[in-house]
Amino acid sequence: MAEPSEKARAKLLSLNEALESGAISRVRRIINSGLAPVDVAHLIESSPPRDRKLLWDLVDKEIEGEVLQYLSDDIQSQFLSDMSAAEVADMTADLDADDVADMLQQLPERVIQEVLDSMDHQDRSRLEAILGYPEDSAGGLMNTDTITIRPDITLDVVLRYLRRHQSLPDMTDNLLVVNRQSEFIGVLPIRKLLVSDPQQTVREVMSTGGVTVIQATQHETEVAKLFERHDLVSAPVVDANGILLGRITIDDVVDVIRETADHSLMSMAGLDEDEDTFAPALKTARRRAVWLGINLITAFIASAVIGMFDKTIQQVVALAVLMPIVASMGGIAGSQVLTLVIRGQALGHLSSANFTWLFNRELIVAALNGVLWAIVIAIITWLWFGDEMIAVIIAAAIIINLMAAAVTGAALPQILKSQGIDPALAGGVILTTVTDVVGFMSFLGLATLFYL
Repeated sequence: MAEPSEKARAKLLSLNEALESGAISRVRRIINSGLAPVDVAHLIESSPPRDRKLLWDLVDKEIEGEVLQYLSDDIQSQFLSDMSAAEVADMTADLDADDVADMLQQLPERVIQEVLDSMDHQDRSRLEAILGYPEDSAGGLMNTDTITIRPDITLDVVLRYLRRHQSLPDMTDNLLVVNRQSEFIGVLPIRKLLVSDPQQTVREVMSTGGVTVIQATQHETEVAKLFERHDLVSAPVVDANGILLGRITIDDVVDVIRETADHSLMSMAGLDEDEDTFAPALKTARRRAVWLGINLITAFIASAVIGMFDKTIQQVVALAVLMPIVASMGGIAGSQVLTLVIRGQALGHLSSANFTWLFNRELIVAALNGVLWAIVIAIITWLWFGDEMIAVIIAAAIIINLMAAAVTGAALPQILKSQGIDPALAGGVILTTVTDVVGFMSFLGLATLFYL
């Protein structure tokens, strides 16, 4: 959801006070006092779960649908599950088909069918066209509410048609041109329509070259890249036969970009991007327990490596003091490479053609940084403990671990992606395990070799 306005922040403070005092009439006035639907949704999401249903019941019926589309999936699902199919159909009647489809996908198949059955034929047909595609595809993202025109009519006819229509779909920068078989053949930019001779035909003015056309089966992240690369406001969506199905607009693409960013950020901590800030403690604990358990396993692996060298640590206590330095340096260096590669994957910059170059560069960077910081740490260690041997050992361990971190950080995302595993979700845990194990093994192993 977008950042709330200053007005919404002030309303949130007033709302919390009204809820605490039990002033329901005041609560109703606050949430229906001219706030934008997105700000009303923010007020609901920013309230504890026990108050959300109360707030939702107080929202004016006229804006319920608009408010609902801005709520998170979990909260949408909670509210929709309490409604009848007829209520859902009535509430979403004025919303864009793509937004309605997103909401319905939170419901069981049986309920979705009931909602579709309660709609008129036109709305049902539009929704079924979108629901027939995966949620994360261009087909699932598109809006079927478009204005199409034929190439053989004059611009004057188009203008008269638009005046009679009296409105345009949101984010309309182009009119879509199709032939009699509904095949997409070009676009008529609104700016050209307004400045060209009204007696010219659409065919004479329309654009056919350089038009970005999206296949309905393309993944939504690919769509987002196309919009970013070509600075698009909207783009037509076609099927495998070139039949126009609808269009995708920039507002929906912004949602995709935000969701992708949230996913990357939350995944690095082993969290779901839809994690509710105010979710019940038991539900939150259950979601997080899995990754805590996985982290515990990796921690035991690192501890087992340390346990292999317990006699060495007993004889040279300084090793226990210096071990975290080796592991930490490797972890940070690996995270830098891992983040860079995951970003390259997300932007589509990495391929088999340039990965080798990137991999070799990261090895060189790791070697340079390894030598630099090995010297610095060796000097500090020698001044601290007065032991030249342990200074040399930690220097060697730093170089080894930074090289291992570079190899793992660069190769791991590619390996995980090839196996269908999200690198942002699993990469950090595996990388930490590798750098801990390699760091401890090299440092304590070398110490054992030279001291025992």
